[in-house]
Amino acid sequence: MDPQRSPLLELKGNTELKRPLIKAPSRLPLSGSRLKRRPDQMEDGLEPEKKRTRVLGATTKITTSRPRVPPLTAVPQTQSQTTAQKVSKKIGPRCSTTIATVLKNQKPVPAVPVQKPGTVPPMVGGKKPSKRPAWDLKGQLCDVNAELKRCRERTQTLGQENQQLQDQLRDAQEQTKALGTECRTLEGQLATVQAEAEQGQQELKKLRARIVELEERLSTQEDLVQELQKKQVELQEERRGLTSQLEEKERRLQTSEAALSSSQAEVASLRQETAAQAALLTEREERLHGLEMERRRLHNQLQELKGNIRVFCRVRPVLPGEPTPPPGLFLFPSGPGGPSDPTTRLSLSRSDERRGTLSGAPVPPTRHDFSFDRVFPPGSQQDEVFEEIAMLVQSALDGYPVCIFAYGQTGSGKTFTMEGGPGGDPQLEGLIPRALRHLFSVAQELSGQGWTYSFVASYVEIYNETVRDLLATGTRKGQGSECEIRHARPGSEELTVTNARYVPVSCEKEVEALLHLARQNRAVARTAQNERSSRSHSVFQLQITGEHSSRGLQCGAPLSLVDLAGSERLDPGLAFGPGERERLRETQAINSSLSTLGLVIMALSNKESHVPYRNSKLTYLLQNSLGGSAKMLMFVNISPLEENVSESLNSLRFASKVNQCVIGTAQANRK
Repeated sequence: MDPQRSPLLELKGNTELKRPLIKAPSRLPLSGSRLKRRPDQMEDGLEPEKKRTRVLGATTKITTSRPRVPPLTAVPQTQSQTTAQKVSKKIGPRCSTTIATVLKNQKPVPAVPVQKPGTVPPMVGGKKPSKRPAWDLKGQLCDVNAELKRCRERTQTLGQENQQLQDQLRDAQEQTKALGTECRTLEGQLATVQAEAEQGQQELKKLRARIVELEERLSTQEDLVQELQKKQVELQEERRGLTSQLEEKERRLQTSEAALSSSQAEVASLRQETAAQAALLTEREERLHGLEMERRRLHNQLQELKGNIRVFCRVRPVLPGEPTPPPGLFLFPSGPGGPSDPTTRLSLSRSDERRGTLSGAPVPPTRHDFSFDRVFPPGSQQDEVFEEIAMLVQSALDGYPVCIFAYGQTGSGKTFTMEGGPGGDPQLEGLIPRALRHLFSVAQELSGQGWTYSFVASYVEIYNETVRDLLATGTRKGQGSECEIRHARPGSEELTVTNARYVPVSCEKEVEALLHLARQNRAVARTAQNERSSRSHSVFQLQITGEHSSRGLQCGAPLSLVDLAGSERLDPGLAFGPGERERLRETQAINSSLSTLGLVIMALSNKESHVPYRNSKLTYLLQNSLGGSAKMLMFVNISPLEENVSESLNSLRFASKVNQCVIGTAQANRK
């Protein structure tokens, strides 16, 4: 055993002292009631309480009792030593030393035969004494005296033995007290050791958890190391690839340097050629600019030769459900060059049933011949019509005010000519979307020559001499009475409409959205000639501004595309009900404004000093597009139906008068 080791560490596991320290049954007879007790009852009376002690987390039972002293004849020296050795193995070296000391001090007692009272002493030689007869009283008395003598001797012997056992008991009790004190000390040490053991177990648990954590980290680190090794291998392969690429690029660089040296000489010569080309380009730009200005001059001259006021006549086709007109109602004679020349003449045959000859025979129909700048028969398509006015529209980019009218009775095709048909069919697009597409295209081409154009659109209608904004949205709808025609700036001839939207446009989709919004807001009503007739003049104006920044040139002009209201005459003999009074007032306002338009054109043609622009909101708004510096084109739209011959004849006569007017030479608005 290690001498440095604590005695408490020797108590491992559960150690129980199951055997009493001294077990010696006493056979001494006691006085009184104690004489009646058996030796085993006396032995039970000497039993102490059992004490338990926990050592190293386990329970060790140390039973300390009063020593039960066996008969002195039954406890030899060898048995005491054997008992001490067994106890020392169980309770440790310190306790075993104390018990060995007690056994060593115990004196051996000679064995004395003990006989129970009332028994007959054995006979010498092993023979059993015979029972005395009843009459032998003297013999019986002698036996009793002998027995009494023996009991007295035995009592004396047992008294000595009892005194010795009491002394041993006192010594054992003192030793028990010492052992109890030592046991309590050992229990305190045991509690300390247990606390240390529990703390050690907690530390052990922490260490085990730390070990598990470190093992996990080690596993993670190993995975990371493996991944890094794989990446290292990949990087090494990539490095070898990059090295080969670097070598290849170095070879190519050497080749390029050789080519560069040869190219530098070529660059020097090319720079000389570039300088020469730049000078030539500058010269050609000057020449191109001169040619562009010449083109504009010739273009304007061509338009002037065609006339600053031109009139086109267009006869719409017969629609499904309408009656077929009689043959010869409209005739389209060929031009001077034959059928290949564009048609410029129109003949209208009219028969008057109220007239007749004296003989009662019918009067032959009256033929009315008209001549215009161009006549479009019913089969003419929208692209054919626009092709004829495309050059006129382009004049707006050159800085000339351009105004195009659509005139005619209700249902003659004015709105179809200007805006197109429903459904978004490209073949049915009218003059407004086609004109803006053409302007955007030409402006894009001229941007290569240094010109920059901007376009601002507005769309208003004049209903009963009230200006309304067709592009109004939200809460601004229905506020047409607030729109007034005013000069843009004091001293400026440019006119603007207050509270109207002026929308910058740059593509066809934006124009289509504006036209769709205007169609929803325009005032229409049912008339005798048309189910849904436009009861107002719609004016689409596009303000064009061009600038050539390198040469300091600017130009600007408005393009006005006007869809006039239906030009029906009123029959004063007809009686109008309450529902027709509003239509009557609309028709009067329409005819008044159309009459004012004719008077303005006549005044311009006659070079009169006063031109009645302010007699109508329509002519006042368009006065900058009707003067001597403007180009004007009127479409007179004709219905092919026989029932509309009277209105068609009036429209043709008005258009013929306009066609005979000649306005002064147009001048571009340049700054």
